[in-house]
Amino acid sequence: MNTRLFLSLICLLLLCSDPAMVSAADQVTMRPAAGQTVEIQINGQPFTTFNYSETLPKPFFLPVTTAGGVVVNRALGDTSDADHPHHKGIWNAIDEVNGVKFWAEKGKIVNTSTEIVRAEGPSAVIRTVNAWQNPESGKAEVEEAATVTIHANRLLVYDMTFTAVNGPVVFEDTKEGLFGFRVAPSMKEKNGGRVTASDGSATTAKCWGRTFSWVDYSGEVNGKTVGVTIMDHPENFRPSRYHVRDYGLFSISPFGEKAYTNGASEAKPVHLQQGQTLRLRYGLYIHDGDAAAADIAGAWKQFSEASK
Repeated sequence: MNTRLFLSLICLLLLCSDPAMVSAADQVTMRPAAGQTVEIQINGQPFTTFNYSETLPKPFFLPVTTAGGVVVNRALGDTSDADHPHHKGIWNAIDEVNGVKFWAEKGKIVNTSTEIVRAEGPSAVIRTVNAWQNPESGKAEVEEAATVTIHANRLLVYDMTFTAVNGPVVFEDTKEGLFGFRVAPSMKEKNGGRVTASDGSATTAKCWGRTFSWVDYSGEVNGKTVGVTIMDHPENFRPSRYHVRDYGLFSISPFGEKAYTNGASEAKPVHLQQGQTLRLRYGLYIHDGDAAAADIAGAWKQFSEASK
């Protein structure tokens, strides 16, 4: 054996014997916890908690934390930022489903089952089924079955299927929906936050009501720059529009053609007959740094090529 090869092998053995020099593969873990919650960690550090108690008006993920340990969502019950109390962490709801305003929590979204499909690995998976109940009849207007995949880079993929279970269902034209996030108060655009879209459009004024592959909302929390990106899957039945506001609301929906275009387009309500289904997929990417520093392009590629 020549001297150079021998020295190389010795160096490799020394390197591998030093635990500080070896990094384990990134791991996501999901564990059931008290109060009908599922705690989700990445590399042993908090990412988010899924809250699905039947006492809640709807299920939601909260708090949501970056790899650097920064909580990017508004805290539940934050009295300093008390508008729109129905904006809770990461949630899924919309108004005008057979006339019921689920976004405004006039109808209740009741979790009927939650199953951890894959508890740990480079990604972990939870499946949740929710009945969107009419407050008068108590019957479900629609059933939502969602598979939620959490990747180690803090990309959350929300893959939902709506089923008409008690007769016809109409998703009317509204701006109040669907897949949403409420940023921390200091991240708001009105407090210095920045909104950037996949084509380079910037500010809430230029991104609201439009379709993009993704939109990012970044800002400062306790002196650190952090952000959240929402992504629209290219195989959704129509491009979704972004409902992004300077006061911190950030959501995406395919159900508001007229509302989001201020009447420039005609309303296109979605009708499901008994037993019919509608599938929608959205991505949400939590990152440290601003949109330029985060690997949004990589996360978008990962999301758009998955679950086809």
